[in-house]
Amino acid sequence: MTAPDKIEAKFWKALRSDMTVFLGCDGAYPRPMTAQVDGDENTGPLWFFTSVETDLGRILSGSNRPGTMTFVSKGHDMWASASGTMTLDNDPEVIDRLWNPFVAAWFEGKDDPKMRLIRFDAKEAELWEDGSSLVAGIKMLMGSDPKEDFQDKTAHVRLDD
Repeated sequence: MTAPDKIEAKFWKALRSDMTVFLGCDGAYPRPMTAQVDGDENTGPLWFFTSVETDLGRILSGSNRPGTMTFVSKGHDMWASASGTMTLDNDPEVIDRLWNPFVAAWFEGKDDPKMRLIRFDAKEAELWEDGSSLVAGIKMLMGSDPKEDFQDKTAHVRLDD
């Protein structure tokens, strides 16, 4: 597995675990949202429940939009910035698969007329792993170039392959 593939695998693992991202598009400031990955593969799309009363819910009600997603893992050992397309997709089968008590707390059932399901098809992303370990700090004190250690900690990846 190449360095970018390893970093991408770590990204998907961290995203499945932590799930909170900032999601936004032109006309809707990025806001914290819970990302859900449907299935076991390290691929998208990513899904987000929102309300028609939010900026995202209103703006997306008419058309697809280019969007961005920003992610930082809870341990701050993985960062990501992704771009792609956001679409409203209230597919009842997907809603059934993704429905859980956390989503239910925000809506009056799966048929709530205010509920919107956003599909985010990420096209590409910049991924960064934490390069500031104790070992890296000691190496730097001993004269090592920190850029060399960090070289394998970042990747630009296509997520729609």
